[in-house]
Amino acid sequence: MPISVRLPPRVEQQLAAYCAHTRLTKSEAVKRALERLFQEEGTPAAASHAAQRFIGSDKRPGDVARHTKRLLREHFRGK
Repeated sequence: MPISVRLPPRVEQQLAAYCAHTRLTKSEAVKRALERLFQEEGTPAAASHAAQRFIGSDKRPGDVARHTKRLLREHFRGK
């Protein structure tokens, strides 16, 4: 899956220098860096067992994330 990332000029220069030295593409270097990050820190869902109980806890149909303001207003107005 392609993504785009804006890097500060200093980071882009460091990435380019690293890739030239190691003969890797920028894409491969970023993939390896992300894999290493996830191995060291874990994914957010795995790291937070406390958050697991809230995932999927709202049983209303539809996309709750797109309508949070409206749903909160309805909730606190007693609808």
